[in-house]
Amino acid sequence: MIYLDYAATTPLDPRALEAMLPWLRDHYGNPASDHALGREARAAVEQARAQVAALIGARADEIVWTSGATESNNLAIKGALEFRATRNAHIVTSRIEHKAVLDTCRHLETQGVRVTYLRPDAEGRIGVEQVLQALTPETVLVSLMWVNNEIGVVNPVETLAPLLRERGILFHVDAVQAAGKLAIDLERTPIDLLSVSAHKLYGPKGVGALFVRKRPRARLAPQLHGGGHEQGMRSGTLATHQVVGMGAAAELAGAAMAEEAPRVVTLRDRLWQRLSKALPAIHGNGLAAERAPHILNVSFEGVEGESLRALLGDLAISSGAACSSATREPSFVLRALGRDDELAGASLRFSLGRGTTAEEIEQAAAQVIQVVHRLREWSPGWRT
Repeated sequence: MIYLDYAATTPLDPRALEAMLPWLRDHYGNPASDHALGREARAAVEQARAQVAALIGARADEIVWTSGATESNNLAIKGALEFRATRNAHIVTSRIEHKAVLDTCRHLETQGVRVTYLRPDAEGRIGVEQVLQALTPETVLVSLMWVNNEIGVVNPVETLAPLLRERGILFHVDAVQAAGKLAIDLERTPIDLLSVSAHKLYGPKGVGALFVRKRPRARLAPQLHGGGHEQGMRSGTLATHQVVGMGAAAELAGAAMAEEAPRVVTLRDRLWQRLSKALPAIHGNGLAAERAPHILNVSFEGVEGESLRALLGDLAISSGAACSSATREPSFVLRALGRDDELAGASLRFSLGRGTTAEEIEQAAAQVIQVVHRLREWSPGWRT
């Protein structure tokens, strides 16, 4: 099996696992307890908080632990709207956000919130002027992902952030596919709320974080009530081992990024070169835009999507985001880019990572080329 689905999840780094193990064995104190075992766990949690903050250029006290990016997105969006309790509140987002953002916004629409869903351009970008033109006097929040999880296109969040700050509008960014791949400096970029996830960073599943800016303060209504943990924003006993694993993974990602990003770009571009040279009538989605290093999304004319994926059983790849895989529908992201259902359904997302080798890229390309040729030969409507 060749694993090319790092955008869905990454393997747990052995060094992160080693950091976690003591907190699963002997060090079992509750971080909220005021005795030696509790204080020991609390110190580990705070060290991890500082490690995650360092990866994104934040202060440690601006990191709020969550169960993952889905909870982070819910806390950011619902929390911002509920704290303000603004009548006729308005949100601006895009049609190609993660389901954790889109479904949260749709829920808020049932509560009377108005939402503008921006359409991306043909390459999957959301433009700065496009966002600014959508703002109204009632706009409370803009929520955009830094890197699209299906096509890897980078949105201009660094340009947009100061413009929204000038207008007094909160800016939430889903940075799940950006953290550890792109340089993020929240001391320089005035984003108010930013979501990250451990298992996209070679950390454990089930833990994430939300950056909540202190100055100026981004105030949120909590979505989980209980003991007032995490500065009152997220109650619940922290899973020390998971938090420690995320902290270790964040530190490792930050140390490796300068070397790893160009290596992955070289492999990604090599894969596209092999496919585009051998196969006519294929489309690289978002190729003309600025992209993150690790994602390549390709649509293939003349093949049926389910058959394509079934015949590539030795490749761990996806047709889109893992969060949407249960629906078996063509990617809503690619349809928003103008791909028809048939072409959107015959698309593959290749996502590369630390374990990806040049040999694996050559083998994967050869398998895809062979299968596409075979399916086109079987297709009565395909003409070379």
